[in-house]
Amino acid sequence: MKLVIAEKPAVAMSLATVLGATERKDGYLEGSGYLVSWCVGHLLELAQPEAYKEQYAKWRYEDLPILPENWKYEVPKDKKTQLALLCRLMKDKRVDSVVCATDAGREGELIFRLVYEYAGCNKPMERLWISSMEDAAIREGFDRLRPG
Repeated sequence: MKLVIAEKPAVAMSLATVLGATERKDGYLEGSGYLVSWCVGHLLELAQPEAYKEQYAKWRYEDLPILPENWKYEVPKDKKTQLALLCRLMKDKRVDSVVCATDAGREGELIFRLVYEYAGCNKPMERLWISSMEDAAIREGFDRLRPG
């Protein structure tokens, strides 16, 4: 079974319709060998400076530049549920690969990859490259998935 992750719910709904994933669940759709879900934009954001050191809560010229060895991320409160769902779906034993179906650009790619890494997912990743949401373009895109 493939887990397809879109950037927005409306895109996920369109993809799910074409793929035959019509069974509604809480936060995703299922059917025809697919689970289709979405990110609702950025589910992870860069942590504020004070997450690294309390002294960074107040900006001081002497502290700049702030260049942490390891970047930290925060989950916006209103997106915790969807992020937890995506992590659970990525770990689902039925899922054998994950399809990145976010917008075809740097931002869409970043949104997906941060979630994939946060979830600790190591399942094969594929990329959907489409520039049209027409049914035929979606079908053709899934017939030609590229390696992640």
